Amino acid sequence: MTATDPVVNLQALIRCPSVTPAEGGALTALDAMLTPLGFTVDKVIAREEGTADIENLYARLGSDGPHLMFAGHTDVVPVGDEAAWTHPPFAAEVSNGELFGRGAVDMKGGIACFVAAVARHIEKNGPPAGSISLLITGDEEGPAINGTVKLLQWARERGERWDACLVGEPTNPDRLGDMIKIGRRGSLSGRITVHGVQGHAAYPHLADNPVRGIVQLTQALMDPPFDGGTDDFQPSNLEVTTVDVGNPATNVIPAKASASFNIRFNDSWTVDTLRAEILRRLDAAAGNDQLRPGREPVKYDIVWADRPSHVFLTRNNALIASLSSAIESVAGRSPALSTTGGTSDARFIKDYCPVVEFGLVGQTMHMVDERVAVADLETLTAIYETFIDRWFAHAGS
Repeated sequence: MTATDPVVNLQALIRCPSVTPAEGGALTALDAMLTPLGFTVDKVIAREEGTADIENLYARLGSDGPHLMFAGHTDVVPVGDEAAWTHPPFAAEVSNGELFGRGAVDMKGGIACFVAAVARHIEKNGPPAGSISLLITGDEEGPAINGTVKLLQWARERGERWDACLVGEPTNPDRLGDMIKIGRRGSLSGRITVHGVQGHAAYPHLADNPVRGIVQLTQALMDPPFDGGTDDFQPSNLEVTTVDVGNPATNVIPAKASASFNIRFNDSWTVDTLRAEILRRLDAAAGNDQLRPGREPVKYDIVWADRPSHVFLTRNNALIASLSSAIESVAGRSPALSTTGGTSDARFIKDYCPVVEFGLVGQTMHMVDERVAVADLETLTAIYETFIDRWFAHAGS
């Protein structure tokens, strides 16, 4: 039986320089691991005008029974300053019990462990009592346009249906077994532009400074807080991420000022209700003349970013209990059920089946010298193998 060693699997994947949008050989390497295990493997190239073509992979073992999906991505972020790495970022060298390389944690390591877990399960028990599939994209670290979204659509059109999904993103903050992600906050972004009247800084009565207006509007977005959090989610939080005037002269009042913002929101809101609240705050602030006494309300417009992410929470006992008990059995820890952090491709998968996330410790992801403890690779493989056994036992009962 091949592919039972997660270290060997991971080294093969890391040695493929699959920086988004390049496939880099990573999906070919994964195909070589899965085909001998009995998987049917499809490579799917997704396209959209104005974006890079992306190669994705869908593999399935089995044709009926309960269907478990594992989802992840083989694309990685750029290495940055390669000279700053202790070991070459695509060499996959092991040193002092750690395996170095871009993607070791985020998230080729999770894929390598899941493949090893399936291989061990088959070696010990034969094929699973149902079906296992891997849905692997090459576009998670990029714009996420030609990746998981289109691969899910492609699979659904072929008649694929799933009962549960495990995403192998690095979810643990400190130690393996700390945390399962059972949901994610939503994400909404926008850009405000305030329109003023350009003029001489010495003659402000002849101009209308948009900087004063943008200060009023951004303050209204950040204060007061949107909510105090819910039982399952931390408080919603808005951050102003840019303020732009584009004015090189100190004696000229500019004609316009812009600001971008992003809010991570909990289940107190939907995208529509949140947009309405933001507009309410902006309109109220536009009429406040504290910084612009005697002026008409601030003139502004807003452009919402495409593809907002919707908040979701998974409540599926078979999935959560099987994974939690596997972690406790192997790692000896009771994992926290969390909705913290940013977004992941689970935000797309939630529309098809219950989904949770569990993977490696994420402390070095995206960093120079990204690395994973070899011992953690073995532990995660054991957790995944135990989870597979318990999920199919639960789903088939």
